[in-house]
Amino acid sequence: MKITREQVEHVARLARLELSEAELDTFTGQMDSILSYVEKLNALDTEGIVPTSHAVPMENAFRADEPTGSIGVEAALANAPLRAQSFFRVPKVIE
Repeated sequence: MKITREQVEHVARLARLELSEAELDTFTGQMDSILSYVEKLNALDTEGIVPTSHAVPMENAFRADEPTGSIGVEAALANAPLRAQSFFRVPKVIE
């Protein structure tokens, strides 16, 4: 067994989870199965294999970063609930 019931209880306590006895038994078995599978994967020869972060190729969906003019103070403050001159007025948060 790769993980003990006590270790599962410890992780549950850290995560502030209250698990029943049946759930502890179930999760101990499930986590043991997961760790056993990971151990099998660790036995594979991965020499020369490039690490990937995605299973499929990903492209950046962002637009080109081109400088433009600002929207201006009046437009920025147009929907501000409170304003003081050319600033947003917000409640004081530090005493």
